[in-house]
Amino acid sequence: MNDVNKLYELWLESTADNEDIHSELLAVKGNDDEILDRFYKNLEFGTAGLRGVLGAGTNRMNTYTVCQATQGLADYLNGKYESSSVAIGYDSRINSDVFSKQCAEVLAANGIKVYIFEKLMPTPFVSFAVMRLKCQSGIVITASHNPSKYNGYKCYDPAGYQMTEEAALETYNCIQKVDMFKDIKRMPFDEAKEKGLIEYIGEDIIEEFYAHVMSRPINPEIIKSSDLKVIYTPLNGTGNIPVRTVLSRAGFKNVKIVAEQEMPDGTFPTCPYPNPEIKQVFECAIEMTKEEKADLLLATDPDCDRVGIAVLTGDEYVLLSGNDVGVLLTEYMLSARKENGTLPENPAMTKSFVSTPLVDKVAAKYGCKVTDVLTGFKYVGEFIAKLEKEGKESSFVMGFEESYGYLIGTHARDKDAVAASLMICEMAAYYKSKGKTLVDVLNGIYDEFGVNIDRLYNFMFEGASGMAKMAEIMTETRENPPKELAGLEVLKVSDFEASTITDTKTGEKAPLDLPKSNVLAYALAGGNSAIVRPSGTEPKIKVYVAGCGKTKEDAAATAESIGASMKTLLKIN
Repeated sequence: MNDVNKLYELWLESTADNEDIHSELLAVKGNDDEILDRFYKNLEFGTAGLRGVLGAGTNRMNTYTVCQATQGLADYLNGKYESSSVAIGYDSRINSDVFSKQCAEVLAANGIKVYIFEKLMPTPFVSFAVMRLKCQSGIVITASHNPSKYNGYKCYDPAGYQMTEEAALETYNCIQKVDMFKDIKRMPFDEAKEKGLIEYIGEDIIEEFYAHVMSRPINPEIIKSSDLKVIYTPLNGTGNIPVRTVLSRAGFKNVKIVAEQEMPDGTFPTCPYPNPEIKQVFECAIEMTKEEKADLLLATDPDCDRVGIAVLTGDEYVLLSGNDVGVLLTEYMLSARKENGTLPENPAMTKSFVSTPLVDKVAAKYGCKVTDVLTGFKYVGEFIAKLEKEGKESSFVMGFEESYGYLIGTHARDKDAVAASLMICEMAAYYKSKGKTLVDVLNGIYDEFGVNIDRLYNFMFEGASGMAKMAEIMTETRENPPKELAGLEVLKVSDFEASTITDTKTGEKAPLDLPKSNVLAYALAGGNSAIVRPSGTEPKIKVYVAGCGKTKEDAAATAESIGASMKTLLKIN
């Protein structure tokens, strides 16, 4: 733990010229708990970059921590390449535009060419720009779907996906050597532009991205003839123009926008948790349907890499999970491409290992191989890069994770809610032309393969004591594996940190062929399962449960029972 009082005094002394930061520090003077929370640790830079609450201190997102990270990144790049360039984008969050320009100034002062979007832009556009402009890295200032008090800093590899462990560790080591009050180089933005060290990313790159997305529709004629009614909300984020652009160009004629959530606003006034997983974000859209019903409600998160939907079923709107949409997209894309003769000979998909196994069953029907990867979309990006090296890029169909992230196509190496929104709307239009809703299609899949209901439980652990508690829970659970959960026998225990799969009956251990990670997974009788892991971006433990049954009610009851048992196992009140 940091020497919090020493750091507090240093910051108080060093930030006199920064009114906002200095005032906040003076406001907490003498408040030990507030000082502790701001200084007990440094924001950790890892494969997910940085993420934290906005404010003063080493454990906060502010100009000093952002510029320290960027100076460290510059030192890493300059030590690795003779010359390098970085693409930068930002979302609608508080200070995202400010931080992005500060990143550009630091990189330019270190002799690194910067390509920066002139306006806020979805995360997948930055991934695309890194590859298209042959950059050695990329930065996106965003905290994805976190509440408004957060911001973050995603960092990319030359291949267009977020940094993997080795690159992140090397960058972190460089960051650790940077004194944030003495070592950071800065060149004024306008001066760097004049010298050619900073250049705005042009409309040609944006249009090229759109062209890739517009090549994805499988049944474009269905779209043009469709009367699908859509209500879309960008949740005050970056998706507003891009998503509306691709839907319009594809031919969707009846798309309405939630006015209260249309324009960029980092305070997210009508949705304090701008997360498309949460039904609350659809409340404004549902209010609009009182005047005229829509077939589909569509929501993208602030940096437009995740998308969620609600489907009109009878007289109500049913919120589909990320797994539900993943299953539906798998069925639609594989069946439609098989029907029109564009399905590759050996189709390939990838998903995070915590995502539903129902996808594997659906994909197998079409001869499509599904490869599981660790959570974190960089692993999906790595999978595509591997296919590319093997000359098999054209076999890629889709990558997805249960947390509402999808990549359709290989134009980006990160989640892309722009392309996913278009494909979801096409899918809904296609099935509407057959007289079906997406819920009808999902029920048909259940009839064919059995019902699999997934539940995600989040347990928050804020502050220094919370981090210690999370570590304690994972250690105790690892050392004392359960023999049963919800009355279901535990058949196998997978410990991703030890890279082993243990057969609980025989005690035999087999190797686990995935990178090391702080994850425990339990295979239960009847095809049920539970997985527990600490979040890589938020102070919480996540528990993923899959419940099986002959009916949705049975499967849901099993999933909820397993969830309750996991809560008891983890000793969470």
